[in-house]
Amino acid sequence: MKRCDRQNNETREIKFTKDFTKHALGSVLVEFGGTRVITTASVEEGKPKWMDKEEKRGWVTAEYSLLPSAPNTRCQRERTKISGRTQEIQRLIGRSLRACVDLEKIPDLTITIDADVIQADGGTRTASICGGFLALKIAVEKLLAQEKLSENPIIEPIGAISAGIVDNEVRLDLDYIEDSHAQVDSNIVLTKSGKIIEFQTTAEGEPYKQEQMLQIFNTAKQGIDKIIDMYDKI
Repeated sequence: MKRCDRQNNETREIKFTKDFTKHALGSVLVEFGGTRVITTASVEEGKPKWMDKEEKRGWVTAEYSLLPSAPNTRCQRERTKISGRTQEIQRLIGRSLRACVDLEKIPDLTITIDADVIQADGGTRTASICGGFLALKIAVEKLLAQEKLSENPIIEPIGAISAGIVDNEVRLDLDYIEDSHAQVDSNIVLTKSGKIIEFQTTAEGEPYKQEQMLQIFNTAKQGIDKIIDMYDKI
């Protein structure tokens, strides 16, 4: 199954639309090929209930959902209990965003990133992280302008992308068909300076070699560098 629309080290067409919704402090529609996710940042005063009142830091968290018509077959709404997959993804998004924020610079604030997948074609979690970072960045800029923050808490930008081995080839930014046939599946989250936040790589069949792991990482880093460069143009 050869790629006919792009090279193995190329991403799909990526697009970010700023201020996509009206009421959220920060919002972005992120598109990776056929995958489309609405990401928003909402800000509330106060810490999470589990956090000690004496803590001098705030919190960044995330929620993720897949609309019923987003995949190629309808999925059930998660009204009262979320699936293990959803929990895993929103924890990944939250961890990734907290890694780029100095929480002591957002005291007594809770920032929630919502990622709602309206169309799924592979890479929804990594698209959510990229859009979530931008929504967070927009919200922070507004808080600074409103003098609700005294200094920028964002340490450095982050980006994320999927990669994997399909038909013994390392490929970047897998769509659904490629992902469902992948021998190795990866989700990579990096900072602008190249530090690793997440490097999830799983063999779906036979084990893979160390040199293949490094090739996946280097290919993903090229894609993430491109994505982070796009942020300044939005």
